[in-house]
Amino acid sequence: MTKAGVLRQPDDNEGPDVSGRTLGRPFWIAIGWLGLLTVLAVLASWLPIEDPNKVGAGGPRLGPSFSHFFGTDALGRDVFARTIFGARISLLVGFLAIVFGIVVGGGLGIIAGYFRGITDQVISFCFFTLLSFPALVLALLITATIDRNQWTVSFTLGILAVASVGRLSRANTIVFAEREFVQAARVLGANSRRIITHELLPNVMIPMGALALLGMGIAIVAEGSLAFLGLSVEGDAVSWGKSIVDGSQARDLDKNPNVALFPIGVMFLTVLALNYAGDRVREYFDVRETAF
Repeated sequence: MTKAGVLRQPDDNEGPDVSGRTLGRPFWIAIGWLGLLTVLAVLASWLPIEDPNKVGAGGPRLGPSFSHFFGTDALGRDVFARTIFGARISLLVGFLAIVFGIVVGGGLGIIAGYFRGITDQVISFCFFTLLSFPALVLALLITATIDRNQWTVSFTLGILAVASVGRLSRANTIVFAEREFVQAARVLGANSRRIITHELLPNVMIPMGALALLGMGIAIVAEGSLAFLGLSVEGDAVSWGKSIVDGSQARDLDKNPNVALFPIGVMFLTVLALNYAGDRVREYFDVRETAF
């Protein structure tokens, strides 16, 4: 059965007790790396770097140098520029995918956990159906039948996140729905909409926030996997996955491994930072593992 994080029940009426806890310096280093990468991606068009698609920006298959920090690929395109511009697509796809998962899956999970009964059964069945379907096959079916841009790839990966986020949201909603502050709101005459938006949602968002960081890393890696299958973004759009594919030919890996290794390294550090930050947030708010 799928595992979902649930906040440990604190002694006070609402929310976890975080007194005396710190996120730690490594957490802020991870956030700093993510922030730096985001700024570079946003400002890429204004930075003094080459056009990522400019053929012959340097000689083909050049090694790292002061003029080309990460070297050039087989077409003479600057690998550093392609890595920076590739961050735009990869980070955007990861972010949009997990946002879609949180909005759709999180919303359905809260509804299922709060209303229970037949509503819970129907929504939970949908979650189980999504979880039972092979994720890669579903992604292949969707991306193979629609135009592939950053929006459709994000939508595809977002669908894959719905069930996991939804079950997490449902599990936490069940816990908080029985807490004193929710019962008090019912006694005072609050309707279901107000209870969900004002009492449940702020508390359920805490574990979903931790999952969002972890899920974004998974989505970035998934985009890279789709790129290897030729099903990532089309056209001149650059992503880390496409850059890695460009450098994955046998000759490039043997003679110029920098073409693939630098994008791989940046992707690795980014996913590592997201995973570590998500894990620290989970520990900070004392999100425990349970099964529902």
